[in-house]
Amino acid sequence: MPWVPELFSAPALERILRHAEADDRAAAPVPYFAGVTSGETEALVQSFAGEPELHHPIRGRVKGRRAFERFVADTNAWLTARNVVGSPVQRIITPRRGVEETVLTFDGDRGRIELPMAIAADRDEDARIIELRLYYSTWPFTGRHANRPPVLQPDPNLQEPDVVGEYQRALAAGDVEAVVAAFESDAYVREPVGAAYVHRGRDELLVLYERFFSNGGGIPLEHCAVTDDGRSCALEYNLVRWGRTELAPEAGLAVYVRGDSGKLASARIYDDADPPLSSER
Repeated sequence: MPWVPELFSAPALERILRHAEADDRAAAPVPYFAGVTSGETEALVQSFAGEPELHHPIRGRVKGRRAFERFVADTNAWLTARNVVGSPVQRIITPRRGVEETVLTFDGDRGRIELPMAIAADRDEDARIIELRLYYSTWPFTGRHANRPPVLQPDPNLQEPDVVGEYQRALAAGDVEAVVAAFESDAYVREPVGAAYVHRGRDELLVLYERFFSNGGGIPLEHCAVTDDGRSCALEYNLVRWGRTELAPEAGLAVYVRGDSGKLASARIYDDADPPLSSER
């Protein structure tokens, strides 16, 4: 996701497919960065059901053709200047929404930087984009958090299924044992700042969540949207409290992947929260 492949010229689409991962060749939507770097901005604009609308962690809301075209040009200039390489992680595609995960590696002031990113797209019945939402942490390249305001409103009727719901209830309650019990024995959790902060296996997860819950309680989330293909579940949320500390609502997304056992095999987090914990990112 998210771009409509039929809108690209045959040469551009061939270039995209030639450089895509095997799984992407079989999936209809053109991946986000493959489309942005294709040179076919009109195909991107026409992929929207109405005027383009994109929500960006730094640029905020980008709405309208002219603003979107400037955004695409600026993004391509940044990708070139920073020698950016993208590595796809996975895509979750349902009839009305898609979520794409990727990891960007690029030149920073002190060497190469890794930046995990998630892109969510709402789609209409014709598979056109209603709006795009990008999620990532600014910490890897700025050394500080942006504390991003909400881009979606909470849905009080939203219920996550099976182990994802169990995990969310345990997370809100601050129940370390119940949280860790939701994961397979060799599962991992990746924090927003990337591979340097991956926690794998029961012992590491116990340490991680004991630290997360050290501020006097759990981490309740306002649940806004769910994209679930049966194997993976992406939750868009607002973070409103961390333990005893009430926070100004902050937007985020997390992807939960179920293992063969039915428990979680992994969780990958995309937000820019500044945890009210000592010496935290």
